[in-house]
Amino acid sequence: MSAEDGKVPGRASRVTLALVAAVCIAPIVASVALFLLWQPASRVNYGELLTPGQLASPPLTDVAGRPFDLLQLRGKWTYITVDAGSCDGYCRDKLWKMRQIRRTQGKHMERIERLWLVSDANLPEPALVKEYEGTWVVRAAGSSLLTQLPAAGTLRDHIYLLDPLGNLVLRYPRDADPSRMKKDLERLLKVSRIG
Repeated sequence: MSAEDGKVPGRASRVTLALVAAVCIAPIVASVALFLLWQPASRVNYGELLTPGQLASPPLTDVAGRPFDLLQLRGKWTYITVDAGSCDGYCRDKLWKMRQIRRTQGKHMERIERLWLVSDANLPEPALVKEYEGTWVVRAAGSSLLTQLPAAGTLRDHIYLLDPLGNLVLRYPRDADPSRMKKDLERLLKVSRIG
């Protein structure tokens, strides 16, 4: 065996070792680079994700004067809107969206509730309450519950989604697209083992 023959196996083993190391390290480097440099243009959910936190339930009453507690909604996904008792066109639009999205869920419709927190001393018209029958209409003027809802503007600009455990999870923007809200809810209902 010559001296030249002795060098070839050592060089080949170093090259092989370098290739194995490169193959092992490349996925880690690529994943770090993608994480730091590439931000996806879109996300799966339409509503803005909120830091989950349970809403404390102060003593409230519905518009008929009966006691109301958020615990009555436990185990259900709940859309929440906040608006005045006079309920202008924008308010009615939110109530309509919440009702229609619930109706589109078919057999899962019973897993969804709707809550209207009336933010002033005015009571809604009985005809309006009847039109949106099934919506919990609760007096919340001056309640600490309203201060727990995060708003990017005013509270009435948003529709919120409460999970079955009482955590506030999503906030929808003003004039939210109901078809995109529906997709969010369908995904949640599909993966949720509760509510």
